[in-house]
Amino acid sequence: MVSRKVSKSGLPLTVEEILNFGESNRELFIKSSTYSIIPITVTEMGLTISWIFSSDPKSISFSVVYQESEDTPLDQCKVLIPMTRCNSHKETIRGQVKVRNSGIYTLIFDNTFSRFISKRVFYHLAVERPVIYDGSDFP
Repeated sequence: MVSRKVSKSGLPLTVEEILNFGESNRELFIKSSTYSIIPITVTEMGLTISWIFSSDPKSISFSVVYQESEDTPLDQCKVLIPMTRCNSHKETIRGQVKVRNSGIYTLIFDNTFSRFISKRVFYHLAVERPVIYDGSDFP
């Protein structure tokens, strides 16, 4: 049996921290046979969390799960985007999820299928608040 190791990218990010990312890309180093997670704590509904990523030197698997609270066991999390192998070494992968409930939205970069090759993932996160039309520009 292969042991699955996880490396977290620090504490859960907040929406404000992501808004402060600016345009800069972040980098994750994911060793062979491990996976890395980016938990994002969200308290307001209606936001859109979006991501762009690429990997080097080969493909990486990617998934997004939703956790109501930190106490919720990971195996009881709701899978929003099932684990998918991405050819992110050949093309940039883009995606987004709409925040329907407050909680923790976790991006998972999985390299457990690779026995020898570590990967670098270059990613950028963004959060958009919904535009609420209040009719104030109506004559």
